[in-house]
Amino acid sequence: QVQLVESGGGVVQAGGSLRLSCAASGISFSISAMNWYRQAPGKQRELIATVRSGGITRYADSVKGRFSISRDNAKNTVYLQMNSLKPDDTAVYYCNRPAVVSLGLVDYWGQGTQVTVSS
Repeated sequence: QVQLVESGGGVVQAGGSLRLSCAASGISFSISAMNWYRQAPGKQRELIATVRSGGITRYADSVKGRFSISRDNAKNTVYLQMNSLKPDDTAVYYCNRPAVVSLGLVDYWGQGTQVTVSS
């Protein structure tokens, strides 16, 4: 059974930090790229960070320089360190393992964790 379980969300004041975790099970984690998305009320889901299997990372301009994605293959866990948080970062944050057709990998999502940044 595949599970992606996010944790670490909460309420934080502007300028503060949070660290999100996504624990994966039932997938070939070490060969998988992993993504963090977020969705604010009334807005489309936004891809904010990616870490590839080899460790290469990519960020959306909206979080570049403030957020950092990392992975621990021994723990099958991907992290999102969020610093200098702004009220605009308020959203539900989702962990995602994207589909890769050539490798037979299917798209999976976690249930999401709420992050609220107060001004």
